[in-house]
Amino acid sequence: MTRSPNKLIPADFATVPGLDALDGAEVRVGSVGDRAGAIGFGVHSDGDVPGGLGFSRDALEEAGFDGKVGATLVLPQAEGPDLVAVGLGAASDSSPATLRDAAAAFVRAAARHGRLALKVDLGGADRASALTALAEGALLARYRYTVLIAESKHVPLAALTLDVGEGDAAADAAAVAAASVTARAAIVARDLANTPPGHLTATDMADIAEALGGRFGFDVTAYDKAALIELGCGGLLGVNQGSVEEPRMIVLHYKPSGAATGKLGLIGKGIMYDSGGISLKPSDPMHLLMKMDMGGAAAVLGAFSALRDAGTTAEVFGWLMCTDNMPSATAYKLGDVLTARGGTTIEVKNTDAEGRIAMSDAFALANEQGVDAIVDIATLTGAALVSLGGHVAALLGNDDRMIDLLRGASAATDEKIWQMPLERKYRAQLDSNIADISNLGGPYGGAITAALFLDHFTGGTPWAHLDIAGTMQVEKDDSWRTQGATGFGGRLLLDLAKGFSAPA
Repeated sequence: MTRSPNKLIPADFATVPGLDALDGAEVRVGSVGDRAGAIGFGVHSDGDVPGGLGFSRDALEEAGFDGKVGATLVLPQAEGPDLVAVGLGAASDSSPATLRDAAAAFVRAAARHGRLALKVDLGGADRASALTALAEGALLARYRYTVLIAESKHVPLAALTLDVGEGDAAADAAAVAAASVTARAAIVARDLANTPPGHLTATDMADIAEALGGRFGFDVTAYDKAALIELGCGGLLGVNQGSVEEPRMIVLHYKPSGAATGKLGLIGKGIMYDSGGISLKPSDPMHLLMKMDMGGAAAVLGAFSALRDAGTTAEVFGWLMCTDNMPSATAYKLGDVLTARGGTTIEVKNTDAEGRIAMSDAFALANEQGVDAIVDIATLTGAALVSLGGHVAALLGNDDRMIDLLRGASAATDEKIWQMPLERKYRAQLDSNIADISNLGGPYGGAITAALFLDHFTGGTPWAHLDIAGTMQVEKDDSWRTQGATGFGGRLLLDLAKGFSAPA
């Protein structure tokens, strides 16, 4: 097999900068000391201004600071640390989401300093939730993908002190430790999705999963091309036909130490690079972003890296369906019919609607495993981006309970989702004259018809689908989302899994 000569990412992904930087950031709760390069003061848009800032409300407003969430004003000092006014919004609107955004804004405003302190009056907020949100915002916002830059100017976060008044030391330490665990889920996903396709193939993804599994307490089994042929995974194999790189189906398994509260299956689309295949994409900015078409698989792997340390009590399986989608003399063609695991035949009407095909095999395997519910996550359709923009993922499914669980996880993580209708009248658009189903619907409602294709393979198992095509990346820093891959879904899936139980 031909391998890229340009690989710089070691197989032991557990030691590359994203996780190293996270491990190197010390977050603690205590009084502001004298070692910080910058001290942030949380300022609401109403009420009193913290005295330590040395500015009145009028003076701050004259300098252009309004106290809105995410607003910052850096006040350099002739001696001592920089002082930073950090907007918290109206006191009555305070929430973990606003605190997360405020902490993110602060660490960006103080980007040239590695040691920081942030002083916030929590008021009546739940202390543990507030501390976790503050720490999480800081850790996520300070992330940068710098592994391929010879001399990066990025300053990693070395230490952050959260000064929020007296509290229980053990509970405070647990709250900030929880933030490191949830941030890990996103940072692993970001590092993977940001890595160029020549440096991260399906086989590399399997090596990375094995390294992370050994470190974070889950089992990994990688299926190569020969094993996939034996299993009859014609969906993934069909998409892979045009590539010189072998596919990999990477099966993850986390088992809690005690009795499992349920069995959850997670399926991630892992198209390592999507050229569109024979249905070649135009050479535009979106084509450049297709290294992130494995963002769903990255999110699942990120979530798995945190399951143990988050205290997850459910048994969780993951299927990462990994290949690139390339045009060549051997590539699958429009009009081909593929046979997925379980025997369903699929007429290919567009080779750029490949993600749903690659994932089809995993649904059969999840049902064979006897999971109580399935959630798939995929950068699936441009229609989701057109419908909901870049900050909200599309949510569809066949089960109200799973929809509600994901909504709850979305509210907790501020990874925004919106339910779209699984309108079954559109199912006829996927009919084929020569196969059980085709992989493409009509010109409209593409996010819905793509979900209906996946629904065909669920076998009636409770299921929800997350289309993250719009949320996979941001062009510039935005609150806790750092420019580039967002890692969207890693924290969301982790929160879902933590609270999952089998339906009564």
